[in-house]
Amino acid sequence: MTRPILPILLLAFGAALVLATMVISPAAHAQGSVRSQHGDWQMSCDMLPGANEEQCALIQNVTAEDQPNVALSVIVLKTADEQARLLRVLAPLGILLPNGLGLNIDGEDQGRVAFVRCLPNGCVAEVVMDEALIDQLSEGDSGIFIVFKTPEEGIGIPVSLDGFAEGFAALP
Repeated sequence: MTRPILPILLLAFGAALVLATMVISPAAHAQGSVRSQHGDWQMSCDMLPGANEEQCALIQNVTAEDQPNVALSVIVLKTADEQARLLRVLAPLGILLPNGLGLNIDGEDQGRVAFVRCLPNGCVAEVVMDEALIDQLSEGDSGIFIVFKTPEEGIGIPVSLDGFAEGFAALP
């Protein structure tokens, strides 16, 4: 039996706006400074408007092996109030939204999470990470995020988990 990705803690649209402390756009992340490299993850930090402190996030940009036009930005951060740890994925426009975003870690299906909104540069899925998911990401070797172009056609996009544990521990 598979365990859904924290459906109870899934942020609703309004809550996502309240907890959104990091700009989603990959272009915006490029404006921040890369502070460190942790395996295949980069820690990028930036001072956001109105913030008292810099916001840092672990980021990995990945592309589907067989479809180079399908790319994801995977962002992991702690909210400014340190009350939540978020896994946020920016998927390309043109994907099927009702099927959500799937996650598989080391061959084990973790379930799906809904997309919460679409922006001009892609659609966002977001989940509050619990200790079990953090442990799986920290101890795992690889993940596969799955987006859908049609109800039958899922596209698996590999994400390396190399350096996740070290990078997550280093997040301020």
